[in-house]
Amino acid sequence: MDTQLNAITTIFTEFYYWVTIPLMFLIHVGFCMYEVGASRRRNHLHTLMKNSMIIPLVTITFFFFGWWLYWALPNGPFITGGILWEDAAANAANSPTMGTNLDDRITGVFWAAFLLFSWTAASIVSGAVIERINSGAFWVLAVVIGSGAWIIDASWGWHPNGWMVQILGYHDAYASGVIHAIAGGFALGVLCVLGPRLGKFAADGTPRNILPHNPWMVAVGLFIIYTGFWGFYVACNIPIISPAEIDGVIVGTTWTATTIYLTPTSLSAITFNFLMSLSGGMLVAFAVSKGDAFWTYSGGLAGIICASAGNDLYHPIQAMFVGCIGAFVAYKMHHFVERRFKIDDAVGAVAVHGYAGFAGLVIAGFLLWGHPAGAYEGYASINPLGQFLGAIIMFGVLGFLPGWIVAKILHGFGLLRIPREIDIIGLDFQDMQMERAAEREVREAKQNLV
Repeated sequence: MDTQLNAITTIFTEFYYWVTIPLMFLIHVGFCMYEVGASRRRNHLHTLMKNSMIIPLVTITFFFFGWWLYWALPNGPFITGGILWEDAAANAANSPTMGTNLDDRITGVFWAAFLLFSWTAASIVSGAVIERINSGAFWVLAVVIGSGAWIIDASWGWHPNGWMVQILGYHDAYASGVIHAIAGGFALGVLCVLGPRLGKFAADGTPRNILPHNPWMVAVGLFIIYTGFWGFYVACNIPIISPAEIDGVIVGTTWTATTIYLTPTSLSAITFNFLMSLSGGMLVAFAVSKGDAFWTYSGGLAGIICASAGNDLYHPIQAMFVGCIGAFVAYKMHHFVERRFKIDDAVGAVAVHGYAGFAGLVIAGFLLWGHPAGAYEGYASINPLGQFLGAIIMFGVLGFLPGWIVAKILHGFGLLRIPREIDIIGLDFQDMQMERAAEREVREAKQNLV
């Protein structure tokens, strides 16, 4: 930090990303509450611990290799270039100097912001598979998506020099596809192998509506996720950049905030669009679900996710209508897939994140047609075909396929799903037995005193 201005900029950037971390931590808190509220009483502890253990497992694996993948693979590799060994080594979180280098004030907080995105991707999958998956199998899947699949798609489509940005004109400012579509696709791949919860479908195949055990916890959990999404959006930006610092970057003539692609934006603009897309999603979800609370709140989330690809460039009214479409698509697709293919998505995660995220990418291709996808000259502009191909890559190639393949392998070894007898009595059965034994001992002790 050779000048006072550089020092202030560096310290501001460090604090900026640091603040996003506890805000995004609330997303994980919200997911835990949401999933426990949606699960039946006999599975509460299992559901809670399954999601909680994402934190250490994904953090450690992301530290050792996940972050390296982001910096190493923006070229594909071998699409626009090879593996960027030097960039990956310079930015690796596990570099021996990273923890002690006081001159590097950005890597740790930037790494942590991306890490919280990894937790979010894994938690999305966690909600879809509650009440029937083995904890160990889920944790393997969490590492695959949290420290592998999603960070590869971030390197391809969320790096300012990613090959999808350069060639396809892919633009996904707030991660409709990079996090949400891939997590929804991954969850769908797992669900195709895992099968439905016990009692979800009648003998004739008619789906039953398994109501949340605690709708209040579900509602509060979703509102906490909304709160955490403010940190999510802010972490997708770079707070302040001088146009003189980066050759060829389209940032105008003044210092500015940018998206992850280094294209100009502002917190003011995304505040309008975040709230308008949330509101549009909630209104339509309330209407199509006939006032169902679970889908009204989930529809608000679908609205945000659908609009996120272009919320750096949309007019607020555009963001509202895109949010409306996202909620409609999520609700209708969830019930269609459930009836037609007997897929039991316990919390609508595939629909809210996957289908809405896919739709949001496609919509952005039309509404933002011709806008620069990234900051550098010579890159393709945003276009419908590029966004559609990007949606297929995110949802299908890096989402559905890895989820299905790893789930198939786990299933082949008999590790994916809990035994039927445990499915019947509940995953918390052992703890319940211990609690009842303790209660018996207390009763017997009281009787002996008398």
